[in-house]
Amino acid sequence: MIERTLARARLAALLVAAIFLCSSAPARAGTPQRLTVDGRERSFLLHRPAGATRPRAPALVVVLHGGFGSAARAQEDYGWDALADREGFLVAYPDGVQRAWNAGGACCGRPQRENIDDVAFLSALLRSLIGDQGVDPSRIYLTGISNGAALALFYACRSAQPAVAAVGSVAGGISAPCDRPAAVSLLEIHGMDDQNIPLLGGPGSRGVSGVRWLPVSDEVERFRASAGCAPSLVETRGDVTTRMSSCALGRVVGLITIAGAGHQWPGARSAGLIGRALGLDPPSQAMDATRVLWEFFRSQRQPGTN
Repeated sequence: MIERTLARARLAALLVAAIFLCSSAPARAGTPQRLTVDGRERSFLLHRPAGATRPRAPALVVVLHGGFGSAARAQEDYGWDALADREGFLVAYPDGVQRAWNAGGACCGRPQRENIDDVAFLSALLRSLIGDQGVDPSRIYLTGISNGAALALFYACRSAQPAVAAVGSVAGGISAPCDRPAAVSLLEIHGMDDQNIPLLGGPGSRGVSGVRWLPVSDEVERFRASAGCAPSLVETRGDVTTRMSSCALGRVVGLITIAGAGHQWPGARSAGLIGRALGLDPPSQAMDATRVLWEFFRSQRQPGTN
Protein backbone atom coordinates (compact mmCIF):
# COMPACT_ATOMS: atom_id res chain seq x y z
CA MET A 1 0.00 0.00 0.00
CA ILE A 2 2.80 2.42 0.91
CA GLU A 3 4.66 1.65 -2.33
CA ARG A 4 1.47 2.21 -4.35
CA THR A 5 0.87 5.55 -2.61
CA LEU A 6 4.45 6.68 -3.28
CA ALA A 7 4.15 5.66 -6.93
CA ARG A 8 0.94 7.67 -7.31
CA ALA A 9 2.55 10.68 -5.67
CA ARG A 10 5.51 10.45 -8.03
CA LEU A 11 3.17 10.07 -10.99
CA ALA A 12 1.26 13.22 -9.99
CA ALA A 13 4.51 15.14 -9.59
CA LEU A 14 5.73 14.04 -13.02
CA LEU A 15 2.46 15.12 -14.64
CA VAL A 16 2.76 18.58 -13.08
CA ALA A 17 6.39 18.77 -14.22
CA ALA A 18 5.46 17.72 -17.77
CA ILE A 19 2.87 20.49 -18.01
CA PHE A 20 5.33 23.05 -16.65
CA LEU A 21 8.18 21.98 -18.88
CA CYS A 22 6.07 21.91 -22.03
CA SER A 23 4.49 25.28 -21.33
CA SER A 24 7.96 26.76 -20.78
CA ALA A 25 9.46 25.36 -23.99
CA PRO A 26 10.33 28.12 -26.48
CA ALA A 27 8.49 27.96 -29.81
CA ARG A 28 10.45 26.17 -32.56
CA ALA A 29 10.15 25.96 -36.33
CA GLY A 30 8.39 22.60 -36.45
CA THR A 31 5.25 22.71 -38.57
CA PRO A 32 2.16 21.26 -36.81
CA GLN A 33 0.61 18.42 -38.80
CA ARG A 34 -2.47 16.25 -38.25
CA LEU A 35 -3.34 12.75 -39.33
CA THR A 36 -6.46 10.66 -38.71
CA VAL A 37 -5.77 7.03 -37.77
CA ASP A 38 -8.46 4.56 -36.65
CA GLY A 39 -10.92 7.44 -36.40
CA ARG A 40 -8.69 9.40 -33.99
CA GLU A 41 -7.00 12.67 -34.93
CA ARG A 42 -3.26 12.47 -34.20
CA SER A 43 -0.66 15.23 -34.32
CA PHE A 44 3.03 15.62 -35.00
CA LEU A 45 5.58 18.34 -35.67
CA LEU A 46 7.64 18.25 -38.85
CA HIS A 47 11.00 19.95 -39.25
CA ARG A 48 12.19 20.49 -42.81
CA PRO A 49 15.84 21.48 -43.34
CA ALA A 50 16.68 24.68 -45.16
CA GLY A 51 16.09 24.39 -48.91
CA ALA A 52 19.77 24.67 -49.79
CA THR A 53 20.65 21.55 -47.81
CA ARG A 54 17.57 19.43 -48.48
CA PRO A 55 18.06 16.63 -51.02
CA ARG A 56 15.36 15.56 -53.45
CA ALA A 57 14.64 12.32 -51.51
CA PRO A 58 15.60 13.11 -47.90
CA ALA A 59 16.14 10.69 -45.06
CA LEU A 60 13.65 10.81 -42.17
CA VAL A 61 14.25 10.54 -38.43
CA VAL A 62 11.16 10.03 -36.25
CA VAL A 63 11.75 11.10 -32.64
CA LEU A 64 9.36 9.65 -30.04
CA HIS A 65 9.09 11.50 -26.74
CA GLY A 66 9.17 9.67 -23.43
CA GLY A 67 6.30 9.17 -20.99
CA PHE A 68 4.95 12.52 -19.69
CA GLY A 69 6.74 14.20 -22.59
CA SER A 70 5.58 15.86 -25.80
CA ALA A 71 6.64 16.45 -29.39
CA ALA A 72 7.51 20.07 -28.58
CA ARG A 73 9.68 19.07 -25.65
CA ALA A 74 11.55 16.43 -27.67
CA GLN A 75 12.15 18.97 -30.42
CA GLU A 76 13.50 21.48 -27.94
CA ASP A 77 15.70 19.22 -25.83
CA TYR A 78 17.56 16.77 -28.07
CA GLY A 79 19.12 18.93 -30.79
CA TRP A 80 17.83 17.09 -33.85
CA ASP A 81 16.72 20.20 -35.78
CA ALA A 82 20.16 21.82 -35.91
CA LEU A 83 21.71 18.54 -37.04
CA ALA A 84 18.99 18.07 -39.67
CA ASP A 85 19.70 21.55 -41.05
CA ARG A 86 23.38 20.69 -41.45
CA GLU A 87 22.85 17.19 -42.84
CA GLY A 88 19.68 17.71 -44.91
CA PHE A 89 17.21 15.21 -43.42
CA LEU A 90 13.65 15.57 -42.14
CA VAL A 91 12.63 15.13 -38.50
CA ALA A 92 9.12 14.21 -37.35
CA TYR A 93 8.05 14.51 -33.70
CA PRO A 94 4.77 12.68 -33.04
CA ASP A 95 2.62 13.23 -29.95
CA GLY A 96 1.35 10.33 -27.86
CA VAL A 97 -2.18 10.30 -26.44
CA GLN A 98 -2.01 11.88 -22.98
CA ARG A 99 1.79 11.97 -23.19
CA ALA A 100 2.22 8.18 -23.50
CA TRP A 101 2.54 5.39 -26.05
CA ASN A 102 1.14 1.87 -26.33
CA ALA A 103 4.37 -0.10 -26.63
CA GLY A 104 2.81 -3.52 -26.08
CA GLY A 105 2.54 -5.67 -22.99
CA ALA A 106 1.72 -3.53 -19.95
CA CYS A 107 3.24 -0.33 -21.37
CA CYS A 108 2.06 2.38 -20.98
CA GLY A 109 -0.63 4.71 -19.63
CA ARG A 110 -3.96 5.44 -21.30
CA PRO A 111 -2.85 4.24 -24.76
CA GLN A 112 -2.14 0.78 -23.33
CA ARG A 113 -5.32 0.68 -21.25
CA GLU A 114 -7.47 1.64 -24.23
CA ASN A 115 -5.47 -0.45 -26.71
CA ILE A 116 -4.69 2.55 -28.92
CA ASP A 117 -2.72 1.24 -31.89
CA ASP A 118 0.38 3.44 -31.94
CA VAL A 119 2.13 1.07 -34.35
CA ALA A 120 -0.67 1.82 -36.84
CA PHE A 121 -0.16 5.54 -36.17
CA LEU A 122 3.56 5.26 -36.95
CA SER A 123 2.85 3.23 -40.10
CA ALA A 124 0.37 5.86 -41.32
CA LEU A 125 2.80 8.66 -40.46
CA LEU A 126 5.64 7.06 -42.42
CA ARG A 127 3.44 6.37 -45.45
CA SER A 128 2.20 9.96 -45.36
CA LEU A 129 5.71 11.42 -45.26
CA ILE A 130 6.94 9.11 -48.03
CA GLY A 131 4.05 10.30 -50.21
CA ASP A 132 3.84 13.98 -49.23
CA GLN A 133 7.49 14.83 -48.55
CA GLY A 134 9.26 12.47 -50.94
CA VAL A 135 11.11 10.72 -48.11
CA ASP A 136 13.54 8.03 -49.24
CA PRO A 137 11.88 4.78 -48.03
CA SER A 138 15.28 3.13 -47.65
CA ARG A 139 16.43 5.77 -45.13
CA ILE A 140 13.77 5.91 -42.43
CA TYR A 141 14.94 5.78 -38.81
CA LEU A 142 13.04 5.52 -35.53
CA THR A 143 14.40 6.80 -32.25
CA GLY A 144 13.03 7.77 -28.87
CA ILE A 145 13.58 7.77 -25.15
CA SER A 146 11.99 5.61 -22.45
CA ASN A 147 8.35 4.92 -23.41
CA GLY A 148 9.08 6.37 -26.87
CA ALA A 149 12.07 4.07 -27.30
CA ALA A 150 9.87 1.16 -26.20
CA LEU A 151 7.45 2.01 -29.03
CA ALA A 152 10.30 2.19 -31.57
CA LEU A 153 11.42 -1.27 -30.44
CA PHE A 154 7.84 -2.55 -30.50
CA TYR A 155 7.45 -1.34 -34.11
CA ALA A 156 10.39 -3.59 -35.02
CA CYS A 157 9.06 -6.43 -32.86
CA ARG A 158 5.83 -6.31 -34.87
CA SER A 159 7.77 -6.23 -38.18
CA ALA A 160 5.53 -3.30 -39.08
CA GLN A 161 5.46 -1.66 -42.49
CA PRO A 162 6.91 0.47 -43.93
CA ALA A 163 10.08 -1.20 -42.72
CA VAL A 164 12.71 1.07 -41.17
CA ALA A 165 16.45 0.94 -41.77
CA ALA A 166 17.43 1.34 -38.12
CA VAL A 167 16.13 1.87 -34.60
CA GLY A 168 17.88 4.00 -31.99
CA SER A 169 16.69 3.34 -28.45
CA VAL A 170 17.74 5.65 -25.61
CA ALA A 171 16.92 4.30 -22.14
CA GLY A 172 14.40 1.99 -23.78
CA GLY A 173 13.17 -1.52 -23.22
CA ILE A 174 10.81 -4.30 -24.26
CA SER A 175 7.79 -5.37 -22.21
CA ALA A 176 5.86 -7.24 -24.93
CA PRO A 177 6.55 -10.61 -26.59
CA CYS A 178 9.37 -10.10 -29.09
CA ASP A 179 10.95 -13.45 -29.85
CA ARG A 180 11.74 -12.63 -33.47
CA PRO A 181 11.94 -8.91 -34.25
CA ALA A 182 12.42 -7.65 -37.78
CA ALA A 183 15.95 -7.90 -39.14
CA VAL A 184 16.91 -4.28 -38.59
CA SER A 185 19.91 -2.33 -37.38
CA LEU A 186 19.67 -1.34 -33.72
CA LEU A 187 21.65 0.90 -31.40
CA GLU A 188 20.61 0.87 -27.73
CA ILE A 189 22.08 3.60 -25.49
CA HIS A 190 21.56 2.95 -21.79
CA GLY A 191 22.75 4.40 -18.49
CA MET A 192 24.11 1.75 -16.17
CA ASP A 193 22.40 3.41 -13.19
CA ASP A 194 18.97 3.63 -14.85
CA GLN A 195 16.37 2.80 -12.20
CA ASN A 196 13.31 3.42 -14.42
CA ILE A 197 14.13 0.83 -17.08
CA PRO A 198 16.98 -1.06 -15.42
CA LEU A 199 19.81 -2.50 -17.46
CA LEU A 200 19.17 -5.88 -15.80
CA GLY A 201 15.41 -5.75 -16.36
CA GLY A 202 12.45 -5.77 -13.99
CA PRO A 203 10.15 -2.92 -12.92
CA GLY A 204 12.80 -0.51 -11.64
CA SER A 205 12.79 1.15 -8.25
CA ARG A 206 11.82 4.52 -9.78
CA GLY A 207 9.42 3.31 -12.47
CA VAL A 208 5.82 4.53 -12.21
CA SER A 209 4.24 2.10 -14.68
CA GLY A 210 5.00 -1.14 -12.89
CA VAL A 211 6.15 -2.67 -16.18
CA ARG A 212 8.56 -5.58 -15.94
CA TRP A 213 11.18 -4.87 -18.59
CA LEU A 214 13.25 -7.43 -20.43
CA PRO A 215 16.97 -7.23 -19.55
CA VAL A 216 18.64 -4.95 -22.08
CA SER A 217 21.20 -7.63 -22.97
CA ASP A 218 18.32 -9.98 -23.91
CA GLU A 219 16.71 -7.23 -26.01
CA VAL A 220 19.92 -6.69 -27.97
CA GLU A 221 20.54 -10.42 -28.36
CA ARG A 222 17.13 -10.92 -29.97
CA PHE A 223 17.90 -8.25 -32.55
CA ARG A 224 21.34 -9.77 -33.13
CA ALA A 225 19.79 -13.18 -33.76
CA SER A 226 17.25 -11.77 -36.24
CA ALA A 227 19.88 -9.79 -38.13
CA GLY A 228 22.39 -12.66 -38.33
CA CYS A 229 25.19 -10.95 -36.45
CA ALA A 230 28.79 -11.86 -35.71
CA PRO A 231 30.15 -11.70 -32.14
CA SER A 232 30.38 -8.19 -30.70
CA LEU A 233 33.53 -6.10 -30.63
CA VAL A 234 33.89 -4.29 -27.29
CA GLU A 235 35.58 -0.95 -26.66
CA THR A 236 35.67 1.15 -23.49
CA ARG A 237 36.60 4.82 -23.41
CA GLY A 238 36.16 6.48 -20.05
CA ASP A 239 32.59 5.91 -18.87
CA VAL A 240 31.36 4.70 -22.27
CA THR A 241 31.46 1.04 -23.29
CA THR A 242 30.46 0.14 -26.85
CA ARG A 243 29.55 -3.36 -28.04
CA MET A 244 29.00 -3.54 -31.81
CA SER A 245 28.16 -6.50 -34.05
CA SER A 246 28.40 -6.61 -37.84
CA CYS A 247 25.43 -8.46 -39.31
CA ALA A 248 24.08 -9.83 -42.58
CA LEU A 249 23.24 -7.41 -45.42
CA GLY A 250 25.37 -4.67 -43.86
CA ARG A 251 23.23 -4.28 -40.76
CA VAL A 252 24.72 -3.45 -37.36
CA VAL A 253 23.42 -4.12 -33.84
CA GLY A 254 25.04 -2.39 -30.90
CA LEU A 255 24.76 -1.50 -27.23
CA ILE A 256 26.37 1.54 -25.62
CA THR A 257 26.36 1.68 -21.82
CA ILE A 258 27.39 4.71 -19.78
CA ALA A 259 28.74 4.30 -16.26
CA GLY A 260 27.16 6.63 -13.71
CA ALA A 261 24.28 7.62 -16.03
CA GLY A 262 20.61 7.19 -15.19
CA HIS A 263 17.36 7.48 -17.15
CA GLN A 264 18.19 10.30 -19.57
CA TRP A 265 19.21 11.35 -23.09
CA PRO A 266 23.00 11.87 -23.07
CA GLY A 267 23.98 15.33 -24.20
CA ALA A 268 20.42 16.72 -23.97
CA ARG A 269 19.46 20.08 -22.56
CA SER A 270 19.11 19.91 -18.78
CA ALA A 271 15.67 20.27 -17.17
CA GLY A 272 17.26 22.68 -14.71
CA LEU A 273 15.83 23.47 -11.30
CA ILE A 274 12.49 21.74 -11.88
CA GLY A 275 14.31 18.58 -12.95
CA ARG A 276 16.51 18.61 -9.87
CA ALA A 277 13.54 19.30 -7.60
CA LEU A 278 11.79 16.21 -8.98
CA GLY A 279 14.88 14.07 -8.81
CA LEU A 280 15.09 13.56 -12.58
CA ASP A 281 18.37 12.10 -13.75
CA PRO A 282 20.59 14.77 -15.35
CA PRO A 283 21.77 14.21 -18.92
CA SER A 284 25.15 12.50 -19.07
CA GLN A 285 27.90 14.58 -20.65
CA ALA A 286 29.92 11.50 -21.56
CA MET A 287 28.55 11.56 -25.11
CA ASP A 288 26.11 13.32 -27.44
CA ALA A 289 23.46 10.66 -28.14
CA THR A 290 21.88 12.65 -30.98
CA ARG A 291 25.13 12.91 -32.92
CA VAL A 292 26.06 9.28 -32.20
CA LEU A 293 22.65 8.08 -33.39
CA TRP A 294 22.82 10.10 -36.61
CA GLU A 295 26.30 8.74 -37.41
CA PHE A 296 24.85 5.27 -36.88
CA PHE A 297 21.72 5.96 -38.93
CA ARG A 298 23.42 7.57 -41.90
CA SER A 299 25.40 4.37 -42.59
CA GLN A 300 22.22 2.25 -42.75
CA ARG A 301 19.76 1.65 -45.58
CA GLN A 302 16.82 -0.72 -45.72
CA PRO A 303 17.70 -3.37 -48.34
CA GLY A 304 15.33 -3.90 -51.23
CA THR A 305 13.38 -0.63 -50.97
CA ASN A 306 14.83 1.07 -54.02
